[in-house]
Amino acid sequence: MSSIYWLIAFVILVGIEVATMALTTIWFAGGAFVAFLLALFGVSTEIQLAAFVVMSFLLLFLTRPVASKYINGNTVRTNAESLIGRDARVTAEICNELGTGSAVIDGQEWTARSAQDGETIPSGAQVRIKEIQGVKLIVSKVKEEH
Repeated sequence: MSSIYWLIAFVILVGIEVATMALTTIWFAGGAFVAFLLALFGVSTEIQLAAFVVMSFLLLFLTRPVASKYINGNTVRTNAESLIGRDARVTAEICNELGTGSAVIDGQEWTARSAQDGETIPSGAQVRIKEIQGVKLIVSKVKEEH
């Protein structure tokens, strides 16, 4: 009789995964399926539960990183995250010691700081955005090519 419960759990968990596509319940659906198979062969409930837990966590820890890479690998970066690696123009001299500096990109002005401590970047210089910390661009000066 316990095999029907494992089958119901499997169907519900797969249904949740299909509805959300968030890689949250598929691992437990795999564990429920293994427990269902064990129940069909008359294995004790304790072993079914142990197999469910062990298989669920094995699937979670061994396959989630690989699956996440393929599913989330094509995610398009949005908003501020998409600025990293792009060039901006300094609109006010960047000096970390004085806590000054700003740069403009895509018509938006941002507070900017140099990635290199002690480096002063003059107004008008081209900089490359290395990272974003809060509302500040962390930039480095672009080497001019002649």
